[in-house]
Amino acid sequence: MIRPTRFELWIGGRFVAAARHAEVVTPFDGVPFATVPQATPAELEQAVAAAVAAKPRMAALTAYERSALLRGAATRVAAQAPLFAETIALESGKPLREAKVEVERAVQTLEFSAEEARRLHGETLPIDAHPAGKGRTGFTLRVPRGVIGCITPFNYPLNLVAHKVGPALAAGNTVVVKPAEETPCSAYLLAQALHDAGCPDGAVNVVPGDGQEIGEPLAQHRDVAMVSFTGSRAVGARLRAIAGLKPVTLELGGNAPVVIDDGADWEEALDRLVVGSFTHSGQVCIHLQRIYATTPRVAAQLTEALAARAKQLAIGPPLDPATEISSLIRTRDVARVGALVEEARSHGARLACGGTRQGRATYLPTVFDALDDSMEFAREEAFGPVVGVAAVGSFEAALAAANRTRYGLQAAIFTRDLERALAAAERLEAGGVIINDVPSFRVDQMPYGGTKESGMGREGPRYACEAMSEWKTVVIRRRAT
Repeated sequence: MIRPTRFELWIGGRFVAAARHAEVVTPFDGVPFATVPQATPAELEQAVAAAVAAKPRMAALTAYERSALLRGAATRVAAQAPLFAETIALESGKPLREAKVEVERAVQTLEFSAEEARRLHGETLPIDAHPAGKGRTGFTLRVPRGVIGCITPFNYPLNLVAHKVGPALAAGNTVVVKPAEETPCSAYLLAQALHDAGCPDGAVNVVPGDGQEIGEPLAQHRDVAMVSFTGSRAVGARLRAIAGLKPVTLELGGNAPVVIDDGADWEEALDRLVVGSFTHSGQVCIHLQRIYATTPRVAAQLTEALAARAKQLAIGPPLDPATEISSLIRTRDVARVGALVEEARSHGARLACGGTRQGRATYLPTVFDALDDSMEFAREEAFGPVVGVAAVGSFEAALAAANRTRYGLQAAIFTRDLERALAAAERLEAGGVIINDVPSFRVDQMPYGGTKESGMGREGPRYACEAMSEWKTVVIRRRAT
């Protein structure tokens, strides 16, 4: 299949000419590769109206039909995997090898959503357990909420759209998708796959555009029943404030820690620590940002080994199969990450590698030690290929340091001590605790979301389906016999 280079708005099951457009560029070199719409508020109204009009058709589909639709879309994405992977790599700057994994995960997300379409159900109620319930039968139904507003980020431009659209359709809803401004093309390809699989016209609508001009009105819209957002803490807080009484799911930022416990085999863990620290140049919400070793010796050895591995990572354009590190999404993010590193250095951080810019938007993989709480890096989200290492005096001190952040998305510990593993699971303040792996571990059916300022609600097809449907109680008064 030939990769499209120009898109229009996707509204009501067809392309609709937009009033204005913008270029999408590859972050690594700034070369344009596609032209996409920049929706206006009036065009957003068209998309919402199309989603409203499609609600009866989508809600009328049986569980079997919704499941078949999503399985058909999964099959089509898998069949066009090279096209999807190339598109992800070009628009997000993600190395092709990682983009291929994202496509595989998106297929899994759609398949899990298809399974959940057949599992979503109500339950019988013991109405007669109450004295007033005599002669009555009760049960519940799970019904769709209606139109779901989906606002998605740049870093997983296919799979994170699938994580919202798949469960929404599985539960019988319609959607309006506002993809990230930098990476809208993958959402279009997914919409086309769903359309080809038989999705009712208007059930999926895609309107790229500015966050304030399109994202905020989408969240506020009276005909949008729920908002599902993945992105920054600041934008998530704003959307929650303006959404009114509608439910909002927020998957926000992180500052993920790892504890390396006494006796843990950090050398065996090294491969996973490299993955957790540098995948997609650290532009992952559960990117490994902080490492706390319980002994100075391990901290020093780990810093040296991690830096040696970071220096070996192949840097290049995203479509090169050998590339392991490509670029950050925007040039201004290079300056932002660099400022965090320099601030850490001013507070005593010692660079073991990296700390410099290369080319247009590449920041070299960076490792430093002497991480401490005085650094902004220890408190805030870096969203770049940087990891800090600290030596702490004890297991207790490591857990305390790991928790000293406003974020709580995922955390991890490497240990051979079952009691400490269970203690970490209980006491680490995060939505997910990963034992003997990095915090960036995620499979797409697991509940995923954060505590503290990392968000509210959970993703994962089962959990999103539950959030995107409502309970309806039915009580029947039977005739006396």
